[in-house]
Amino acid sequence: MASITRLTTQTVADKPHYHDHRQRLRARFMDAGADALPDYELLELVLFFAIPRRDVKPIAKQLIDRFGSFAEVISAEPARLMEVDGIGEAAVIAMKTVQAAAQRLTKGEVGDRPTIGSWDALIDYCRSVMAFETTEQFRVLYLDRKNGLIADEVQGRGTVDHTPVYAREVVKRALEVAASAVILVHNHPSGDPTPSQADIEITQHVAEAAGKLGITVHDHVVIAKFGHASFRELGLL
Repeated sequence: MASITRLTTQTVADKPHYHDHRQRLRARFMDAGADALPDYELLELVLFFAIPRRDVKPIAKQLIDRFGSFAEVISAEPARLMEVDGIGEAAVIAMKTVQAAAQRLTKGEVGDRPTIGSWDALIDYCRSVMAFETTEQFRVLYLDRKNGLIADEVQGRGTVDHTPVYAREVVKRALEVAASAVILVHNHPSGDPTPSQADIEITQHVAEAAGKLGITVHDHVVIAKFGHASFRELGLL
């Protein structure tokens, strides 16, 4: 009897202190959904799979403190993520898998319908792939006559505040894929989506060059951490 008691006591003592927390968090997620969890707890769920034998709550909180939000954590560069104690390759892969899944979902919603008719889905997709980039990225969405998405391509990458873009390259590619229209999209790493004078000028150049060949520039959208700006809505196009 004494040996059974000692065995039971030892088993309880050997049980990690975070084991019950993991069970409770999983149950809350299943019962109430992701919206019921703050960012750090949602991040804990992701880290459970990559770090099975450690309390990941402090790690998740440190990641949120450093990068700002769940979205910013999974969008961060792998090298920066691994600067946080406890984050290794497995954890980075887990977070980057979540990011890739989110991008695939939003891109699928855009690709399955006419782009102009699914504007909210388009913005969601662009935010998922660009809003938290640390350098500027210029994308072009090439559309057919029914505004269906033919191609989504990165035309250029630059510094924190500048990306070299050439109107002739945008138009040349539009002709190659037989596009009837394009939507220009780029991000502002500063977080402010307000178009710059350079943004306005390049948009005018692309619109003029495209118009001569019967290609329409539907819009130029600036994506940022704190929102987005549409040239069409602002009367700049």
